[in-house]
Amino acid sequence: DVMRAQLEHLIEMASMPNVTLQIVPFGAMEHAAVGGPFAILRFAEPGLSDVVFMEQLTSALYLDKPTDVDTYMRAMNNLCIAATRPDKTVEFLRKVLSET
Repeated sequence: DVMRAQLEHLIEMASMPNVTLQIVPFGAMEHAAVGGPFAILRFAEPGLSDVVFMEQLTSALYLDKPTDVDTYMRAMNNLCIAATRPDKTVEFLRKVLSET
C-alpha cells in the first residue's frame, strides 16, 4: 500500500508542468552516481557558480571547484541519458504501478 501511494504521488508530481522527473530503471546501466545522492545547485545570479551538494549522516559537503562540479555535471548528464525520457516517465510509473 505504501509503495502504491508513493508511485501515485510520483505520477501526480511528474504530471505538473514545473516538475521534471526521470527514472533510471534497474539494470539500465551501472550509473555514475553509485557513490550516493547529490544535487547540483544552480543560481540565477550571474556571479554565482554552480555548487554540488551532498548530504551526509552528520554533515553536508559543498563542492565548488570547477573540476569537481564538471565531474558531477558529467555524471548527471549520464544519468539523464540512461533514465526515462521526461515525457515517458508517467507511462513508466503507471506500468510499474500496474505490476505491483
